[in-house]
Amino acid sequence: MVLGFTAKPTTKPKAISHKQWTALLQKHVNNKGDVNYKGFIKDVAALDRYLKLLSDNPPDSTLTKNEKFAYWINAYNAFTVKLITENYPLKSIKDLGSTATKNSPWDKKFFTIGSKEMTLNNIEHDILRKQFNDPRLHFAINCASFSCPKLLNRAFEPATLNKQLDARAVDFLNDTSKNIITPTAVKLSSILKWYGDDFTKTGLTKTEYINKYSKIKIVASSTIDYLPYNWALNEQK
Repeated sequence: MVLGFTAKPTTKPKAISHKQWTALLQKHVNNKGDVNYKGFIKDVAALDRYLKLLSDNPPDSTLTKNEKFAYWINAYNAFTVKLITENYPLKSIKDLGSTATKNSPWDKKFFTIGSKEMTLNNIEHDILRKQFNDPRLHFAINCASFSCPKLLNRAFEPATLNKQLDARAVDFLNDTSKNIITPTAVKLSSILKWYGDDFTKTGLTKTEYINKYSKIKIVASSTIDYLPYNWALNEQK
């Protein structure tokens, strides 16, 4: 079922403010990225107002790259929170569907942007990955799971986006619950396996890309393995 955010696009789209989203994140997400979904449910009216703002104001070519990039990252994260709260309680986002039947939670058309019904996969694969070609996005979007990069407890903003994305990359790659890095052997998050081509499209090897942000530098001959992904809900205990 598509959420009822009826879009009324303006004739002159402009960058929206993400202050509403920051206020909600500051209230319901801690510094560890753990989410108080019960709190979001209590604040459903405020969450819906922000989602309607997103739905009613799709970005267009008049916006800067960073305005569009920040918009879509925030949209992915906010609509993911909405999906969880609409189906709460649950133990994992994967309880909401199966990738084997192409009915995954990421394929559900449960919201609109402008007049178009969309899915989380539309945002991630058709827009973020294709249009922006910046692998740091994988450290910024959150799939409501323990092994995901932390949900940042403030919105991504166009003016600070580059610094925020760099900080997300540093935080994720140096988080020993997500990656185990030594100079000669690394065990990486499965994200860097699933989207490996995104990281090497930059002209760097995967090792070189990681070394841009890792506090422990990896030698070129290091062995790379990948850690199992924990899909448990990233919920505050």
